[in-house]
Amino acid sequence: MSQTEHKECYGTMFPDDLHLRDNRPNKGKVFTVWVQLLGGITRGDRQIVADFEQWDDCQRCPEFDSCYKLCLAKVTLESAVATQ
Repeated sequence: MSQTEHKECYGTMFPDDLHLRDNRPNKGKVFTVWVQLLGGITRGDRQIVADFEQWDDCQRCPEFDSCYKLCLAKVTLESAVATQ
């Protein structure tokens, strides 16, 4: 089976939501997640920021459809694992 070469950013639009860090940016190529921790124990505000320049760059990529599907599959699996 041959392995396809992908761009370095392939599959990285979203940050890894299994390892979100508090009080700092959790960056993917397009989306950044902020999770605020208050007083060391209480989760506060959460925010998602989209970098539209990077989104436009992704949409111009010939691998966009495949990459986007991989990103959604990873997010779905991470969500399932996080709830266990």
